[in-house]
Amino acid sequence: SRKLALQASHSLIQWFSENGDIGWFRSLFVRKVDARKDAHSNLLSKRETSNLYNIQFHNVKPECLEAYNSLEAEVQNKLHHDEDYPCEVVGSWNTWYGEQDQVVHLWRYRGGYPALTECLQKLNKNKEYLEFRKERAKMLISRRNQLLLEFSFWNEPLPRQGPNIYELRTYHLKPGTMIEWGNHWARAIKYRQENNEAVGGFFSQIGDLYVVHHLWAYENLLSREETRNSAWQKEGWDATVHYTVPLIRTMESRIMIPTSSSPLQ
Repeated sequence: SRKLALQASHSLIQWFSENGDIGWFRSLFVRKVDARKDAHSNLLSKRETSNLYNIQFHNVKPECLEAYNSLEAEVQNKLHHDEDYPCEVVGSWNTWYGEQDQVVHLWRYRGGYPALTECLQKLNKNKEYLEFRKERAKMLISRRNQLLLEFSFWNEPLPRQGPNIYELRTYHLKPGTMIEWGNHWARAIKYRQENNEAVGGFFSQIGDLYVVHHLWAYENLLSREETRNSAWQKEGWDATVHYTVPLIRTMESRIMIPTSSSPLQ
């Protein structure tokens, strides 16, 4: 009976292969990711660099957006270039398509949690910064943030020349699926690097959990469409989409324009 079962299995594989559905058939027998005894952060992140990121979402009163951008740029530049503070601005953007009148900031702390703690302690004693926060609060409707680590298989986000538009794709994953997501994207990222569009990939540590952010750069919306369409012409990209979509609870796309002070232009 075992021999007959093997023969039937081989026949099915041959039939699905001839009819173009072998990918679907194999998905029935994909081995599940083994349970790990180490933390996801240790398995997926760049432990050798110990970079910690803070992504901030600020919803600004529409009439205050211009004043907010000006004030934020001034303070960011001071902190970014002050060697006394172990933090640096990776990028700042105004949302173009997505939630309107929203500003997104991405900060990097080289040295991880100790660097973050040191920075916060110094800022809480900085009278100029405390005054800035009071003034900024008058312009805000709401704000939220997350602490992130970067995936080991993504490039570190570095300053780049513009003009570019940026897309922040945010995925809320099902709890327990982060390792599986990382395994698939470690192979899939090679399909999305030919046009230098891959900026950074991150996963949340504090704040909303099981959240992934992918940051991409394009010359314009047409370039974005062409680049994304070209990925479908590469063998293997369809499998990535096939296996990762079931891991997602919700997803969101923001198209963003860099502020004048953003290192990512």
